[in-house]
Amino acid sequence: MSRTVGTVTRGIRAPIIKEGDDIVSIVAESVLAASKEEGFSVRPRDVIGVTEAVVARAQGNYCTTADIAADVRAKFGGGTVGVIFPILSRNRFAICLRGIARGCDKVVLMLSYPSDEVGNHLITYDQLDAAGIDPYRDVLSLSRYRELFGENRHEFTGVDYVAYYGDLIRESGAECEVIFANDPRAILSYTDKVLCCDIHTRARTKRILREAGAGRVLGIDEIMTAPVGGSGYNSRYGLLGSNKATEDRVKLFPEDPQWFVEGVREKIREATGVTVEVMVYGDGAFKDPVGKIWELADPVVSPAYTEGLVGTPNELKLKYLADNDFAALKGEALTEAIRESIRKKDGSLKGKMVSEGTTPRRLTDLIGSLCDLTSGSGDKGTPIVYVQGYFDNYTAE
Repeated sequence: MSRTVGTVTRGIRAPIIKEGDDIVSIVAESVLAASKEEGFSVRPRDVIGVTEAVVARAQGNYCTTADIAADVRAKFGGGTVGVIFPILSRNRFAICLRGIARGCDKVVLMLSYPSDEVGNHLITYDQLDAAGIDPYRDVLSLSRYRELFGENRHEFTGVDYVAYYGDLIRESGAECEVIFANDPRAILSYTDKVLCCDIHTRARTKRILREAGAGRVLGIDEIMTAPVGGSGYNSRYGLLGSNKATEDRVKLFPEDPQWFVEGVREKIREATGVTVEVMVYGDGAFKDPVGKIWELADPVVSPAYTEGLVGTPNELKLKYLADNDFAALKGEALTEAIRESIRKKDGSLKGKMVSEGTTPRRLTDLIGSLCDLTSGSGDKGTPIVYVQGYFDNYTAE
């Protein structure tokens, strides 16, 4: 008889994980306990996803705003630094900005508009149109911005990020000037020392500035890449992927967590004889249709995963087969024809009509987004997500 259920995703509760905990054992034991309690079997190619937050916490991968300040001052030498294209987030960037400002004498804060890189809007396109502003060319001072658009609070948080970031910089001991522009080169009218705070466009931003003759250009992926006075660090991503821990402390993205995914996989194999896949996941990549935020504030969805999660889906579009190849069939004949097509699919389906409309994304991005939506970011207490049947298809019995 054919299986009546496809992919199943479970949020797995775990103890509160603290610095120094044996997180490999905690994750494996939590999954095995849930399997026993809920009556599901561990099957080959099941996926265990673990949120990056608990991996970094177990590592003790933290730094303070004083650490950030020391690294910024060492790398820029103080003076006036342009801080450009940050996202608008109290959790993700504000605490980093506090440390950055402490490492400068003056910050020229350049905000992209009408929104930041991940879709947090300062203003709307309709407001721009009404004001006759071209966001691709016009550089606005703070006074001009206020004159045209007044105070604009974030739809969900209620925060006026323009005022919030400016106040935070001044409270941290630096002078502050705020401008609005989308061309990175605009900052060079104010300073030739630039810290690029964008995430997914950072390589292009740095290239443009260097080609334009900037004196010193770094990204926040190049701040906290090594320990400062015994602090945590991330050698690959620096401050990217970090979160606020306290008012003075930042939790960094986990440092090289490949050992963790391999360790969990081996623990499960020792206990069950089954080989599963394991990944660390951060923000999923999906867009909120109301707030227009597309979520991915981490540099990648998954910083570590086992080899079975490499690649992209290679799937047939069932509705295409039903409406085209087998339009004359119904019932069991249609079902069997589609199953036979799945059994016979051979090699990559990339570019073929029968795969048109299937999701063209990496497996780690798809499954990581599924995990992020399952675990949430609040008080569910499920930092582990167990996914079954993701690699099944319509032929699975």
